[in-house]
Amino acid sequence: MVGEFEIKDEDLAGRIGVLNTRHGNIETPVFFPVINPLKSEITIEDIKSVGFNNIITNAYLLKKNFNLKSSIHEFFKFNGVIMTDSGAYQILQYGQVNVTNKEIVEYENTIKPDIAVILDVPTGDVRSEEEAKYTVEETINRVNESLSYIKNSLDEIIWVYPIQGGRYLNLLSYSARYSLKIDEFKILALGSPTVLMQRYDYIPLIDMIYTAKSNVTRGKVFHLFGGGLPHIMPFAVALGVDSFDSASYILYARDNRYMTRDRVYRLEELDYFPCSCPVCTRYTPKDLLEIDQKSRTRLLALHNLYVIKEEINAIKQSIKEGRLYEYLQQKAFSHPRVYDAFKSLLKYSEYLEKFDPRTKGEIKGIFLYNKDSLERPEIKRHQLRLKEIISLKLSEHKKIVITCEDSYNSSDPNIGVYLFNPFYGLIPYELRETFPYSQHEMPKIIDEEVLQDTKKRVKEFLNTLKDEDITLSIVGCEKLHINSSRDVPIKFFLDQF
Repeated sequence: MVGEFEIKDEDLAGRIGVLNTRHGNIETPVFFPVINPLKSEITIEDIKSVGFNNIITNAYLLKKNFNLKSSIHEFFKFNGVIMTDSGAYQILQYGQVNVTNKEIVEYENTIKPDIAVILDVPTGDVRSEEEAKYTVEETINRVNESLSYIKNSLDEIIWVYPIQGGRYLNLLSYSARYSLKIDEFKILALGSPTVLMQRYDYIPLIDMIYTAKSNVTRGKVFHLFGGGLPHIMPFAVALGVDSFDSASYILYARDNRYMTRDRVYRLEELDYFPCSCPVCTRYTPKDLLEIDQKSRTRLLALHNLYVIKEEINAIKQSIKEGRLYEYLQQKAFSHPRVYDAFKSLLKYSEYLEKFDPRTKGEIKGIFLYNKDSLERPEIKRHQLRLKEIISLKLSEHKKIVITCEDSYNSSDPNIGVYLFNPFYGLIPYELRETFPYSQHEMPKIIDEEVLQDTKKRVKEFLNTLKDEDITLSIVGCEKLHINSSRDVPIKFFLDQF
């Protein structure tokens, strides 16, 4: 059924899913390259050659310049999935367009794209809350107005509910929650991030994505307008974004900008291409600088598309393996602004843990690196689990041994033995071979801040024990700067830990 969305795999709050459209299924996360019908540096065939079978174009430009009255698929000679924006970007650029919401929606009904957006009013980067409020209220009014226009096309076109509010998170959450009242719109889309992305201003962007995503149903596709930079995509996906669109690949190419999965370079800055796509294996940076601008733009645009495609595939593979968090950690160090995005994301670690699957089909060991790893859902979840287990076990024992030795032996049922792990804290010894305690890798040299944080959490927990008769022993933890001791009162242990 058109608009049906099936989730296949999950990691953090991200997922791999399948969206059914009139022209076939789309696997998410997915990127829609923007096609400008008025400019032709790159063709539909070029885009298909990279591996994209889906595009987005502008219904307003089609109506204004071509007055297309037949199938949009026939116009582009393209049998893949086509999404149409409505002219909102032109409103953002020029302040207004000479067309009404009704005219755009009815026009989209005529040309029949697979996915269509009503003519919303983008908030953009306005600095007045009153202006932002107007964009939210007017967009909602247009959503409600559109209901009567789209009712006869719901079995052919997937309609998009635009979420506005920009930096004003209270307005953004209101706009997002309003979508819960309307079921006709099968895709939800966050508008107005383009200016933030152009400036690498990722802290408010992360807040906006979280605010919108945490106030809508998880059962619908969530789209990010203007999300066209590979280095920020995995952070958006981790929060639950399913699809992106952007003209970045061609706009950057026109400006001689060369994308990688970590950052963007100016072509003049490069002596070598760090890529093996068909463009980069055939040409050098010097070669491209010496050819005519139109050819150079086309080739750079193709390269940029290859990089975006590669990034989307890398994100999917990370989800499939349950390694999306590790992937974010690696990406974080590609640029200081990307590190901002990562640290902002960690503010929402409870949200990520809430949707992170408890089990995966195939168990893979996790990689732990530094203090940021302590925010992993697996770590936070098992800290809570261990707290419950240890609380029960400690009530059974008057003597506790904390050890860092995997081969510690004790046959005395009256002694509770716990393995001290720099990331997990205390692990009941009999659980040390279970997932995820045995299926993880960590550095041999542990950062001091990791150790201090874990010791603090262990101390806070043990400090809740009121039984003065409990004694503790510490064995074999000298490498972690924890002194050995034998049968000391718990109070003494806490004083020196």
